[in-house]
Amino acid sequence: MLCLSGLSVALALALVPSNTEALKEGECEVCLTFLGKFYQSLKDNSVNFKSEDIEKALLKTCKDVKGKENRFCYYIGATSDAATKIINEVSKPLSYHVPVEKICDKLKKKDSQICELKYDKQLDLSTVDLKKLKVKDLKKILEEWGESCKGCAEKSDFIRKITELMPKYAPSAAKARTDL
Repeated sequence: MLCLSGLSVALALALVPSNTEALKEGECEVCLTFLGKFYQSLKDNSVNFKSEDIEKALLKTCKDVKGKENRFCYYIGATSDAATKIINEVSKPLSYHVPVEKICDKLKKKDSQICELKYDKQLDLSTVDLKKLKVKDLKKILEEWGESCKGCAEKSDFIRKITELMPKYAPSAAKARTDL
C-alpha cells in the first residue's frame, strides 16, 4: 500500500504543470546561436559525444571567438579569465543530444546574464552614410574586421580607413557603394 501511495504521489507531481516558462522569442539569442553552431560543428567533425570531448572542443572554440560570443564563453567558464565554471552544464547535456533551447533555458536559471546577451545590429555597409555614424560605430566596424586605425584623429580618418578596407572585408558592400 505504501509503495502504491508513493507511486501515485510521483505520478501526480509529474502531471502537475510546472511554472517554468520556455524561452521567449528573441531571448537567449547569443546562447542559442552559439550553441547551435557549436553542436553542428561537433556533428560535422564527427566528434565523439562524450562530455570530456565536448568540453575540450568548447574550450578550443571559445579561444577564437570575439564579442558577445566571448562574453557567453566567459559566463559559462570556458575562458581562462572566467570566475565561475558551469561548462559542464553545457557539455553533459550536449553529450546526450539535448536540444540547445533546453540547455539555454537551464543556463538562464543558473545565470540570467547569459540570456541577456544580444548581438549588435549589423549595419548595411552598402547603404549606410558613414559620415552620419558616430566615431564609436566606425571604430566598431574596424574592430569587427580585426583592424585598427592608428593615427586616426578625426572622423574623416576613420571613414577613409573603412572605405579603404571595405573591398577586403565587405566586397559586396564596396561594389554597391561604387555603383551609387
